[in-house]
Amino acid sequence: MGNTADYKLVRNSRVGAELHESEARTLTEILGVRHLKDGELLVSEGGADQTLFILASGKLAVISHDSEGKESFVYTMKEGECAGTRAFVDRVPRKATLRALDNATVYTLTPDDFESLLDLHPRLVYKVMRALFRVTHANLSRMNQESQELTNYIHKTQGRY
Repeated sequence: MGNTADYKLVRNSRVGAELHESEARTLTEILGVRHLKDGELLVSEGGADQTLFILASGKLAVISHDSEGKESFVYTMKEGECAGTRAFVDRVPRKATLRALDNATVYTLTPDDFESLLDLHPRLVYKVMRALFRVTHANLSRMNQESQELTNYIHKTQGRY
């Protein structure tokens, strides 16, 4: 992979699922590209960076830290998934650390670069924001389901234990 984002990968990502080819090409023009080596840190929990990340290739570990600073593995991101929606939209500190598992390529989008599309490409901005909402909603739904399963396990209801 080179130093230019591939519009086809963007269209196949969760962020670009609704985009037409021309819209994906337009978005690609403002994306940065980061190549990470195995174990390389992309961002740290608590960091002020507000960049949105789209995993183009490889895998990323999503890691959280407890109150004592101990790392806890949360999730393995797969190609096409995005991270940093909360920091990107709300412009708040990071809630997790992202570290490369093997070599990885990540497309980056800053809020300022994204907002530069508003005047000339408002429909594109709308579609990307809808996609970010869907990603956030899917994450929340997954967390609610896991919480319910844990509650069922603790109270030994709705299942065989």
